[in-house]
This record gives sequence, C-alpha cells and structure tokens, in this order.
Amino acid sequence: MKETILAPEYTIGEIIDRLSAFDRDAILRMAINPLFPMEHTAGSIVSAVDPQGRTVVYLAESGEQLGPLPKSAAVELTWHEPVEAPTRRRRSATGDL
Repeated sequence: MKETILAPEYTIGEIIDRLSAFDRDAILRMAINPLFPMEHTAGSIVSAVDPQGRTVVYLAESGEQLGPLPKSAAVELTWHEPVEAPTRRRRSATGDL
C-alpha cells in the first residue's frame, strides 16, 4: 500500500485511521534509518507531556533489530529509489567475449 504523507506529525486518530486499512492480524515492525534501513520489533507505548503542554504518545522499538528492511519497503517509504539490476552479457564457457 502506498503511503501518503499527511504531516510531519500525526495524531493518534490519524494513525488509527491509517492502520485500519491493514489486516488486524498483521505484525507491526518499525523501519529505522533511511540511509541504512533496518527493521526492528515494536516495543512499549507510553505518553508524556511535551514543553508546550501537549500529550505525546511514543512507540518505542523493543531493542530487537531483525535485520535489513526489505527493499520493497524502503522503496515504498521513498527512502530508496527503485533500482533495476544491470543487464549482463552472456559469457562463453571459455571466458571469451
């Protein structure tokens, strides 16, 4: 599903609306670091009050890094450009071109 950027910050209502489009049994993971994308398991959810007096909810990563983010997810997040593998010429069995 292609993500549409709403704003630099989302409200809980916006997140609920966006998540409601997905299968309720789907696993939630976090994508971290656009330059070297990795996936992490989601952890605790807590709230605090920021300096402007607004309630802010935080979704923490659990500390478990699972590995590289799938290329398709990095492309969907627009963190990476879709890249095609270069075409290769078939080489003869003797190595001659």
